Amino acid sequence: MPRPAPARRLPGFLLLLWPLLLLLLLLPPPAAPDPVARPGFRRLGTRGPGGSPGRRPSLAAPDGSPSSGAGEPGRARGAGVCKSRPLDLVFIIDSSRSVRPLEFTKVKTFVSRIIDTLDIGPADTRVAVVNYASTVKIEFQLQAYTDKQSLKQAVGRITPLSTGTMSGLAIQTAMDEAFTVEAGARGPSSNIPKVAIIVTDGRPQDQVNEVAARARASGIELYAVGVDRADMESLKMMASEPLEEHVFYVETYGVIEKLSSRFQETFCALDPCVLGTHQCQHVCISDGEGRHHCECSQGYTLNADKKTCSALDKCALNTHGCEHVCVNDRSGSYHCECYDGYTLNEDRKTCSAQDKCVLGTHGCQHICVNEGTGSYHCECYEGYTLNADKKTCSAEDKCVLGTHGCQHICVNDGTGSYHCECYEGYTLNADKKTCSVRDKCALGSHGCQHICVSDGATSYHCDCYPGYTLNEDKKTCSVIEEARRLVSTEDACRCEATLAFQDKVSSYLQRLNTKLDDILEKLKVNEYGQIHR
Repeated sequence: MPRPAPARRLPGFLLLLWPLLLLLLLLPPPAAPDPVARPGFRRLGTRGPGGSPGRRPSLAAPDGSPSSGAGEPGRARGAGVCKSRPLDLVFIIDSSRSVRPLEFTKVKTFVSRIIDTLDIGPADTRVAVVNYASTVKIEFQLQAYTDKQSLKQAVGRITPLSTGTMSGLAIQTAMDEAFTVEAGARGPSSNIPKVAIIVTDGRPQDQVNEVAARARASGIELYAVGVDRADMESLKMMASEPLEEHVFYVETYGVIEKLSSRFQETFCALDPCVLGTHQCQHVCISDGEGRHHCECSQGYTLNADKKTCSALDKCALNTHGCEHVCVNDRSGSYHCECYDGYTLNEDRKTCSAQDKCVLGTHGCQHICVNEGTGSYHCECYEGYTLNADKKTCSAEDKCVLGTHGCQHICVNDGTGSYHCECYEGYTLNADKKTCSVRDKCALGSHGCQHICVSDGATSYHCDCYPGYTLNEDKKTCSVIEEARRLVSTEDACRCEATLAFQDKVSSYLQRLNTKLDDILEKLKVNEYGQIHR
């Protein structure tokens, strides 16, 4: 700690000027120049390297107050347009003897006004204060207070320390003890900027160049505010680049409060979603810190330009849930349909098989048979067969199919039915299928050598020509011997010739009858075959 200089006597001419000096002190101070009017120094500007929170450019009103979000001078920003970005903010304030009590109060008001412009909270901005002179005292850490009221009350309780201006030691203490996770600072993964604002009115009594460089290298952004007799070169050594955006100077503590509005602009994140400058086609989402992104309404997807939206084809995405068919409506929506033979259920997703047989839309001429899967087939009544169109029916010809059961002849009636008939000489029995002989002589199958005599429907007997007698087989005939003898007696020669002729004729007749029987049998077989083709 430097030793205080020994007191000295005032020269005589100063004693004469003392009343004049008192008068000057009692007069109101002259209008202060613009706090940033000093050449080479401007108000805080765009984000610098090393984690600077930066700002969005805005015009200042002629009176130095911040402009509105719409560019209208003098109007406060609308609610929600300007929101401070989260910071780990440490004030490093000089309270050496050169800072009078009233001036120190102005410094505390300056700090409180900046706090008023911030969003304070565990997830927003956290504030700590480092007080220094020849010694350094951490008044409270970043995790100490989580609301504005308690923070400002704590600032109001801060008292000055003593002589000396150990700015380098104050920066080192802030770096080692205030910007630590244990003290409430958030780690590198959080991407929360670390910012220090150092306020001093004198020249540092220790080395600040190296310690400030280490602080900046560790990711701390340093703002330097100089008042009255502050050394400009020291301010430049402490502040981050670019210097014109991180170095402030005011002539007196009486105007330092005006700088609070400049820091408000620096720490303010303009919300393009509220300003309406986002260009999002559907929805603008504010991400904080002046950032935003666009999203789309339900049923739409964000295009490659990250601004405009296109309707989703949920059918192509296969997220539709339709059991059968998804139909895209080209407006980001869709509807479900079912395969032919099915109907859409009440859930508008699943399908149930239609019973077209019940609906009467089958087109079957005779019978519709439901197959239970939304399909069906047609069948025909007995005696009919299904046509090639699988719908209509035609009467079956059972006579052709050979399933009629007729003994002799099957006659197709053309309506899927038939009836049986019998050959000539036969009659149809009561079963309408079989036949019985009506005149066996007419059939030619009687076997009589000469003459067949019908005795009724089922019987007959054989007779012989004159001069012949029926043999014991009741079929064949023999020449009567008496007649033979009679002819022989009267005229033996002539009789023998007649008998020979008769035998020959009889033999021919018998052979002719046999051939006739064969012919009749063949005719019968041929007729039956033609009927059943």
